[in-house]
Amino acid sequence: MQCVSEKNTAEDGWRERKKRATRASLVESAVRLAAEHGLENVTVDAISAAAGVSARTFFNYFDSRDEVFVLIGAESSARVRRALLDAPRELSPLEALRDAMAGELQEVEQQTDLWRLYVEVLGKAPELLARSLGAHLADETGLAEAVAERIGAGTSPSADDGPADVSQDERRRTLDLYPRLLAAVGATAGRIAVEHWCVRQDEADFADVFREVFEQLAAGLPQPPVPTTSGRR
Repeated sequence: MQCVSEKNTAEDGWRERKKRATRASLVESAVRLAAEHGLENVTVDAISAAAGVSARTFFNYFDSRDEVFVLIGAESSARVRRALLDAPRELSPLEALRDAMAGELQEVEQQTDLWRLYVEVLGKAPELLARSLGAHLADETGLAEAVAERIGAGTSPSADDGPADVSQDERRRTLDLYPRLLAAVGATAGRIAVEHWCVRQDEADFADVFREVFEQLAAGLPQPPVPTTSGRR
């Protein structure tokens, strides 16, 4: 029985990795096509062909062409929430969030060009940018719910399996200040770490920048010492 269980677990793990790889390929193909040819000229068929899958497979992951741009990090956000809830109990909420996010940002250094293109595409499509910001806020609400569940201040229905008739505003109203603040701070910290590293790639590894961001947060954001100029009294 143990061998069967281990085999099933291995197969489940392989299927999950394959799904993640297919989704990532669809996203990358969509972004690169949109950057090269213009969003208005990109079709589901073209995205699917570039990713080496059928249009039917595309719709196993996204409901429409626009969703491939709007929900670019949806699965990643779900994994961050699960990792936060599964983190060792001895970790503080901030430490647990840091580790959960770090696991999803391991490939940032290999995806700099793709993220740059994604920002470029959204900048030329205001309607997608607005929807993307809405999706980001929904992710942040789901993360705040996970924080609340971890500290025993609520449950985490998440944006995926929560009641369809519960609005984002209603979900946020049920949350205390701390979960919302930690979720917002964590999301901002991740974004700033990526942006800071992108313009200083020759100076430090991304992992070091990410770690420093959370060390400063954990320390309460003390003002750093002012660098002294050589020879200055």
